[in-house]
Amino acid sequence: MLAWGPVFCLVVLVVELLSGPVVHYFALLLFSAILVGLTYVQLRAARMHVSVELTTRQLRQGTETVDVADIDDIFPPAEYADDEYEPKRWETARVLGELAGVPRKRHGIGLRLVGGGLVQAWAKDDDGLRAALETAKREYL
Repeated sequence: MLAWGPVFCLVVLVVELLSGPVVHYFALLLFSAILVGLTYVQLRAARMHVSVELTTRQLRQGTETVDVADIDDIFPPAEYADDEYEPKRWETARVLGELAGVPRKRHGIGLRLVGGGLVQAWAKDDDGLRAALETAKREYL
C-alpha cells in the first residue's frame, strides 16, 4: 500500500524521460516522499482505530479502554424471528473506540456496564471475543 505513490511517480518519471526535454527529478522525489508519509500516517491511524486487545483487566477497542470490572453483562448474539425487525437495544448503543459505528467487516457485541449504560464492543470474531470476555470476567471476579 505504501508503494503506490512511488510507483506512480516512477511512471511519471519514465513518461518524462521518454517524452520531453525537462525531467522533474526533485519534484518527483519530493512528491514520492510526501505520498509515502501521508499514506503511512493514514494506515497507522486506521489500524489503531480498528484494533482490539483484551487482557484480564481491560478491553481496548481502538482508542477507548474499558475495565473488565466495569462490564456487568455480556449479551448473546442478536437473533430475530421472521416477523421481528426491531433492533435490540444494545445494537443502537454507543460503539466503543470513539467510532460512529461498528467498523466494516466486524460484528457488534452488546455490553451492559456497571452503571447501567449499554455499549457495543466489536470484533471480526464476535463469538471468540464474547467467550474471551466471559473468561476474563470470571477470572477477574
